[in-house]
Amino acid sequence: MRTLRFLLQKEFRQIFRNKGLLPLIFVVPITQLLILPFAADYEIKNIHISIVDHDHSAYSQQLISKITASGYFQLSDCSDSFQEAFAQIEKDQSDLVLGIPQDFEKNLIREHEQKLLIAVNAINGVKAGLGGAYLTRIISEYSRDVNLQWVQPERLNAAPTIDVVSQNWFNPLMNYRFFMVPGILVVLVTMVGAYLCALNIVKEKEVGTIEQINVTPVKKYQFILAKLIPFWVVGMFIFSVGLLVVARFVYHIVLAGSLLVLYAYLSIYLVAILGLGLLISTFAETQQQAISIAFFFMMIFVLLSGIFTPLDGMPMWAYRIAKCSPVTYFIEVVRMLILKGSTFANLKNHFLIMVGFAVLLNGLAIWNYKKKV
Repeated sequence: MRTLRFLLQKEFRQIFRNKGLLPLIFVVPITQLLILPFAADYEIKNIHISIVDHDHSAYSQQLISKITASGYFQLSDCSDSFQEAFAQIEKDQSDLVLGIPQDFEKNLIREHEQKLLIAVNAINGVKAGLGGAYLTRIISEYSRDVNLQWVQPERLNAAPTIDVVSQNWFNPLMNYRFFMVPGILVVLVTMVGAYLCALNIVKEKEVGTIEQINVTPVKKYQFILAKLIPFWVVGMFIFSVGLLVVARFVYHIVLAGSLLVLYAYLSIYLVAILGLGLLISTFAETQQQAISIAFFFMMIFVLLSGIFTPLDGMPMWAYRIAKCSPVTYFIEVVRMLILKGSTFANLKNHFLIMVGFAVLLNGLAIWNYKKKV
């Protein structure tokens, strides 16, 4: 233990002496956590719309006013020509075109029905889908309001109706930051742990000190623990600041579950991620190689972790790859504990899986490191 204590002192001094490394550890992750959740918004606003109004009636003006007052759309152009509106899309000045036909008001009052044209720029599929859905919902609400004005009550009540009352559990206000902040925090802790652990050991190779360590009486487990423990502590610190300070006071996110269960899972998760960094360092000979390998894994972890898109919407082959990522399970656990208030009994399988990741990654790293000594 005395040898391990001296090695840990060396590692911590080495970290705090590196003036360029300290901002990357303590400043960059917190800054990213303050900025990224505001950009990763599932709601799309400021959708530019061009309206072709061939009717110029009071009803068409009411519909236009209802669309622009919704907060989702900005009126880019209102003309009588579809060609002019389509030109706005070609210039990337509009995202949708709404065509209001002639006799819109007359048909709506007399026939109680009218067809409208919605043309959507589908280059950005997400924006197109949500923009079209928003516009369709606004038109449906407008149609219902018109029917209430002109259709006789007995006609409205002639057919049976079903009233649907929705209740949002665990996130009643549907605040997307409550969903995104835990996932982003997990990704930031993952990147710091994997990158820094890999780079720290590879740097020893580049400067030649690892050969000196290999010929000393230092045991292999002591050397590995001395490399893992400092960044395990750093990961704990970053997660604590992100959860207990930034998430609590900036985004008003309060942990619904057990803090002890969360930190127990975090401790195992950091061992697994640091094992990944250690495994990367056994293959890389330079820091540039380590960064490239770590970046490869980080991109897969981020895009297939379920942080932005649900796992159930992925193809089966992508779903299976996502289930082989420790990040996927930690994001699930953090969201379940923060939003749902899950207990250890609900997360027992997640704990077993993460222990398996920790044993597998660290075991492979130690085995591969042993081959090269």
